[in-house]
Amino acid sequence: MIDDKLPKLLRDYLNYSANLNKSSNTLKEYQYDLVNFLKFMKFVELKTIDKKKYKTVDDVETIADIDSKFLNGIDLNDIYEYLTYVKDKCDNSAVTRARKVASIKSFFKYLHLKARVIDDNPAKELESPKLGKRLPKYLTLEQSTALLDGVRNKTIKGREHDNRVRDYTIITLFLNCGMRLSELISIDIDHIKFDEEILTVIGKGNKERTIYLNRASMEAIKEYLCVRPNVTDTKALFLSERKTRISKRTVQNLIKNYLREIVGLDSSYSTHKLRHTAATLMYQFGNVDIRALQEILGHESIATTEIYTHVDNSQIREAVESNPLANYKPK
Repeated sequence: MIDDKLPKLLRDYLNYSANLNKSSNTLKEYQYDLVNFLKFMKFVELKTIDKKKYKTVDDVETIADIDSKFLNGIDLNDIYEYLTYVKDKCDNSAVTRARKVASIKSFFKYLHLKARVIDDNPAKELESPKLGKRLPKYLTLEQSTALLDGVRNKTIKGREHDNRVRDYTIITLFLNCGMRLSELISIDIDHIKFDEEILTVIGKGNKERTIYLNRASMEAIKEYLCVRPNVTDTKALFLSERKTRISKRTVQNLIKNYLREIVGLDSSYSTHKLRHTAATLMYQFGNVDIRALQEILGHESIATTEIYTHVDNSQIREAVESNPLANYKPK
């Protein structure tokens, strides 16, 4: 739901983006980023009028009155001033600033080309911070099996966990199918084709995609369905304690708890790390073609999938040792 206290032009932009089938997560990011940006822009203007009253950005009470005249007054240097502010004062990483740049560029492009309420697009030449390539965090094969065994067979904090069959199934799907969190919670029972061993989910950008289920995934789902509460008013596969569709936060919390208590990993390992794990294990042990992996993960760009083509230290050593000169001794 779009906040009616936002500037009208921002509400119009968010409604426009929603009609382009942008995901709810993307819309939330757009709204968060642009509210913060506009709040900073208004702060800069107001502090020139009353420095005593407006000492920090938090002193700005509302941005609802921002209009096309105000937006026409923003130039490229103003935007870079904001990006410097979030870097130095808010400690935003390059990744976060890159996301903010994307939000700002999209917003001003809309204002200039679609709404036609600004004469020029000040963000047209806006550059995004360079991002260093980061290898994804993932669980090793040993950690993955320990996690599955721990959830399925052991007790948590001295007691048998009531939802362990459900949780085991959730983790099995993450580790075997590499699905996103949003895709997992959206699974409906009638979207599973047991005879074909496939299911359809709503992926990124509200796109429907097919996920193929292996034996472990099928067995876990069937076992969970035997103990799943008999609820007729929801088609959701995974249910919460209240017998409604399980929420993202619930899944995030249970995954973090299991990873900490069973595998001993810190909170930086999350549901998305299990997706990374599935992709890495498929690539390392399954000799999976990068194009096939792209399809499995639902990536639009092959460049996104290429982060999984990294090799670990053991593979590097094996490559060096395979050199035919590795055991050569001079005569």
